[in-house]
Amino acid sequence: MEGGNQVELNMIVNGKKHNIDINPSDRLLDVLRDQLGLTSVKEGCGEGECGACTVIMNGDAVNSCTVLAIQARNKEIITTEGLEKNGELDELQKSFIRNGAIQCGFCTPGMLMSCKALLMKNPYPKEEEIRRAIEGNLCRCTGYTNIVKAVKDVVIR
Repeated sequence: MEGGNQVELNMIVNGKKHNIDINPSDRLLDVLRDQLGLTSVKEGCGEGECGACTVIMNGDAVNSCTVLAIQARNKEIITTEGLEKNGELDELQKSFIRNGAIQCGFCTPGMLMSCKALLMKNPYPKEEEIRRAIEGNLCRCTGYTNIVKAVKDVVIR
């Protein structure tokens, strides 16, 4: 519904259609967290530098803190919550756990989404491609080795 400062946003999030009213200046990050309750989407830096807010939009990993929500109109968004199917974790999530790719956990949702976007486009990436896919995600705990190992583990399964 258009009116006042509000505009209608239609998008598919984690396979579910949403029609919500937003302010034109709302960031995708805020709409996902505050209006849809998807708290896996974290705000780290608010400038697109850390990757904590990474989601998949129409197959591409994007920093939701730098995307206006209106840019997601008629697009498909996947968050970490959308990886789980029928109460079961996605194979990538299981691999992160199995390979110790999670420490404090703050960067984990963004890392998962960057890795999942890569695997959606290229199910058999080389290590260099995995490292390139996560270069926009900062992690202060893991040193990235176990994250790369987790993605490689999914690739060989």
